[in-house]
Amino acid sequence: MERVVIIGSGCAGLTAALYTARANLRPLVLTGRQPGGLLTTTTTVENFPGFPEGINGYELMTRMQKQAERFGAQVKFGTLEAANLARPPFQLTVDGELIETEALIIASGASHRHLGLESERKLENKGVTYCATCDGALPMFRNQPLVVVGGGDSACEEALYLTRFGSIVYLVHRRDTLRASPIMAERTLAQPKIKPIWDTVVTEVLDVQQDKVTGVRVRNVKTNAESVLECAGLFVAIGHVPNTQLFRGPLDMDENGYLIPRQGAATNVPGIFVAGDCADRVYRQAITAAGMGCAAGIQAERYLAAR
Repeated sequence: MERVVIIGSGCAGLTAALYTARANLRPLVLTGRQPGGLLTTTTTVENFPGFPEGINGYELMTRMQKQAERFGAQVKFGTLEAANLARPPFQLTVDGELIETEALIIASGASHRHLGLESERKLENKGVTYCATCDGALPMFRNQPLVVVGGGDSACEEALYLTRFGSIVYLVHRRDTLRASPIMAERTLAQPKIKPIWDTVVTEVLDVQQDKVTGVRVRNVKTNAESVLECAGLFVAIGHVPNTQLFRGPLDMDENGYLIPRQGAATNVPGIFVAGDCADRVYRQAITAAGMGCAAGIQAERYLAAR
């Protein structure tokens, strides 16, 4: 029987692990399919306090894990398959193994949102990708035209990163202005290798018959005019979907699947707490996720002490 289990190993999960470990609770952290969370796919994190020159996302998460482990956190590579959350002890099935815990912190984060196109699904990992820092340096993308879809900070960061490898980077956005922060938008629009394609959506990824990306069919949302952008890669950066599917039913969540905290980090089920992007539809920043992880860790500690 575990005292506390933390689902997720991003900023929220590892901060919760640090606080509960320092309270001598020996938390068990389940990494999920992507240890370290989405931040491990970011090249330079410039807005996390304490790193004036910025820090590589993977390095930041590695440091956070080591810090939590120093105080007794146990990090286990595993994926949650099922959960019985009706009452404590909560029962979790992780890669076929049953784990019981008195308290649970859900910091499962979010996954990349897809365009929802059949051609996108068929060409995933064949030129369609959701992480420029993971795949941008691949030979298939070098000195080739590339397309990024999106208009937020993530899309701008993807486009800027890809200018190191692509011959030109088309930034396709359904509006006529970027939603990114002013500094990111300014950097992006000042980069000569980035060409914005405004008021436009991708309707098809070409070419499924060749089993590789050769271009994208796009449509102007104001004129309905269609055209084709030739490219070797499509990088989708249109937001995220919270990883909360397994918690539907016992836990309150909104229409988009974000878990709803009640008092601080507590949920509607006593003993279950939430933190990070699975419960944050507003900010979705590393520092706010860490703060929520801190709150969840403290509340879990107080909950267990009261029992």
